[in-house]
Amino acid sequence: MNLEEENQEQTQEQNPYADIINLPRPVSKKHPPLTMKQRAAQFSPFAAVGGHTEAINKTTMEREKLFE
Repeated sequence: MNLEEENQEQTQEQNPYADIINLPRPVSKKHPPLTMKQRAAQFSPFAAVGGHTEAINKTTMEREKLFE
């Protein structure tokens, strides 16, 4: 076994994904790539509780009036 083979074997033991880590990213033939805006929307948080932001804003305004 030469030095390169030994290094590859050690790398496989250390990282089970070493054989695929440097492969190019797959590109879909069916779906066009997303725009930056579409990608951002995919990862943006969603409102789990509808109306939560409005309730916070209403409470904030009510509390601010108490201190005027």
